[in-house]
Amino acid sequence: MTSALPRVGVVGAGNLTESATGRYDAAVVQLDDGRRVVVRVPAAPDAASDAASDLAAEARALRALTPGVRGLLPFRAPEVLGETSLDGARAVVVDYLPGYRVDAAHLPPGEGVATSIGDALGALHSLPLSIVRTEGLPSRTPEQVRDDVRRTIDRASETHVAPISLIARWTRAVENDELWRFESAVVLGGAAAASFLLEDVDDIPQVTGALDWSGLSVGDPATDLQWLAAAPAAADDVFAAYVRRSGRAPDALLRDRARLYAELEFAKWLVHGHDADRADIVDDAAALLLSLAETTSGEDIVTDAELGVDDAIALLDRVPAAGTAAGTLADMSMQTDTYGADELSLWDEENEGRTDAAADPSDQTQPVAPLDLGSFEPQPTVPPLGVAPMETLDGPMAQRDDADSGPLEWADTQAQAENSRAADAALRRWLAR
Repeated sequence: MTSALPRVGVVGAGNLTESATGRYDAAVVQLDDGRRVVVRVPAAPDAASDAASDLAAEARALRALTPGVRGLLPFRAPEVLGETSLDGARAVVVDYLPGYRVDAAHLPPGEGVATSIGDALGALHSLPLSIVRTEGLPSRTPEQVRDDVRRTIDRASETHVAPISLIARWTRAVENDELWRFESAVVLGGAAAASFLLEDVDDIPQVTGALDWSGLSVGDPATDLQWLAAAPAAADDVFAAYVRRSGRAPDALLRDRARLYAELEFAKWLVHGHDADRADIVDDAAALLLSLAETTSGEDIVTDAELGVDDAIALLDRVPAAGTAAGTLADMSMQTDTYGADELSLWDEENEGRTDAAADPSDQTQPVAPLDLGSFEPQPTVPPLGVAPMETLDGPMAQRDDADSGPLEWADTQAQAENSRAADAALRRWLAR
């Protein structure tokens, strides 16, 4: 500790780790100058190498958040104070952020926690892409994201354990071109409800800090929204607040991609168990996937009825005006241990009681039969450290940043009527593609 922060004394320390399933151990340390800091190290020696790499990624991401960038966010992110080695493992020291966290399973609907988290995610996804790109952090295009999903599905199929119906369901989604027409954004790369710290301001919960920054990158905003499946009661309120704050071009299939990513967490768990030759993990993943296959039987992630003409016309109100979009869209082109697997068990709770096979799968508020996750230990690509962000809005309409989006003024009513009929016909042709 003193090697990471020279010339300071330690007057007290306490355990900050919340879950035995996390990849990190964390402690809060009281310094003699009155400050409190957080020290994080890999939880187990056999995970030290990967976890140390993740800690390094988080430290790098937090250092990319300059004072100017931090000023754009309505919440705090941890600041890296020092790094050292502890028993041969990497240890990172960040400042302590006060606040409490709420798991997705306990997220209440309505104003408060749900809307504040949605607002925080919208602000994060609205950051300029240059913040990430100039620091050399990962940046992926929609096609690269799509290719990653294909590889995950292929790996799950190669185990010969994943139900064929799920492989087919995911394959249909990944081959749906409309699903992958989104605008990339600055993302945390897998935010969860528990990534955000809250404090009561005038008795109303407000997000004051964020954790889990190791996945900071440019990518699909839906990756930061996949946890909504674990919070069916609050999902709509979170998403509505997110849309209001993000101010991004509309993405009608954002939540469908988020659901796909959430389902693929089960596939990743299966592949992990298969690669590690862990029969217990493979069996656990197989049971989860079988339950998921039963609750989604006969349903597609994206249906033909996802977007009607009326819905598309309504979305036009959110297309940025040509005068402002041209410049903006061009630029927009640790505290505790890592979260456990409890949220994944809520997939079945989301669909519990569903009897209508024709129900709209895009409705994320449908209940799902509870899943017993057992010993599931998620292995996120880039686990957390201190404060975490969220995702973005994109879509087919986002590709039209060079088009006039404001109303045209016509000299006579007849010309205006003709233009309106032509626009409506063009929109219907676009929807019929």
